[in-house]
Amino acid sequence: MDYKETVTWMFEQLPMYQKEGIQALNAKLDKIKAFARHLGDPQERFKSIHVAGTNGKGSSSHMLASVLQQAGYKVGLYTSPHLSDFRERIKINGTMIPESSVVDFVSRHKSYMEGLGLSFFEMTVAMAFEYFATESVDIAIIEVGLGGRFDATNIITPEVCLITNISKDHTQILGDTLEAIAFEKAGVIKQGVPVVISEYQPKVVQVFKTEAKNKEASSICFASTTVNGVYKTDLMGAYQQQNLKGVVATLKKLEGFEVTEEHLRLGLKNVVANTGLRGRWQVLGEAPKIIADTAHNVEGIMLVIQQVKAQKYRNLHMVIGMVADKEVSKIMGLLPKKAIYYFAQPQIKRAVDTDALLALAVEEKLQGSGYASVVEAFARAKENATSDDLIFVGGSTFTVAEIL
Repeated sequence: MDYKETVTWMFEQLPMYQKEGIQALNAKLDKIKAFARHLGDPQERFKSIHVAGTNGKGSSSHMLASVLQQAGYKVGLYTSPHLSDFRERIKINGTMIPESSVVDFVSRHKSYMEGLGLSFFEMTVAMAFEYFATESVDIAIIEVGLGGRFDATNIITPEVCLITNISKDHTQILGDTLEAIAFEKAGVIKQGVPVVISEYQPKVVQVFKTEAKNKEASSICFASTTVNGVYKTDLMGAYQQQNLKGVVATLKKLEGFEVTEEHLRLGLKNVVANTGLRGRWQVLGEAPKIIADTAHNVEGIMLVIQQVKAQKYRNLHMVIGMVADKEVSKIMGLLPKKAIYYFAQPQIKRAVDTDALLALAVEEKLQGSGYASVVEAFARAKENATSDDLIFVGGSTFTVAEIL
């Protein structure tokens, strides 16, 4: 198979949570452990930082990678989901895994993966681990896919564990209270490994403290109460300040790596250039200003809407598409009333039907229309907007992916 055929096979033949939903999950680690053994346990051949949390873990992972790259290290970066190219998930120093490496991995292990019944995510994690080990990275930043306790990435023993924050997302899997969700995220805490919590949230503090004690973590710190000073990043959005504190605290806990204040300053300033991150308050155009953001749950949308309202514009155009396993009604209730809406259904099975979004829009007194595709909705917004208007695209990672 060539690269295109290989990626098509991966998407079509293996369960994929991002497209299929809960039935794609394997709430165990037995399969990924078996596959890792088959590969010679590559995750044991490089150092790592494990990043979990509801919101901010992608941005935090990219910031960590950028700073360590700035310090001169060879840095692996595993994140999910991707926006437009599968290879975005697996990078070294900002460069995506070569197409040939993806093809080679699948061709060598296709029969074994089929026999084991691996999920899409398990296979991709294993691919990343083998690639990082083969390329002898100095350290890899590994972002949790979902939860933590039974996430396929949770077979690593990292140098530091970072948990960004806790809010309600994937409640049908992780639980419907903050405490239950925190318990699942805390599953990444390991014996002898320091754990950093970016945000101090009173409801879940005790969950983290208890798990850190039970797992015999070497230490636990809450970055929002221990990190002083103002740090700046090229990642736009006021909401990044909380992520910054967690990143700084994590790097201070990381032993055996020389990271100076200058590395920190330059690394945080050049995250996009160093890592190729897209989709976080990304400015796509001016006159009219076009901004895309992948925030997709209640807390994330709240922060993004605050940022939208802080912008200067004449009219606001909102291109919105969502997936069904989010608190769609609550999110719709958060959207600004003074805007023109362009609703569309992203091209995945879990997407909310456009008519359903329109019905909710009527309930919330949001003015707008439905469109056959995200691309069409975006095109119409650009047609209607004048040079001093603002176009925002969001509601889902998949909505943003279709216009990039």
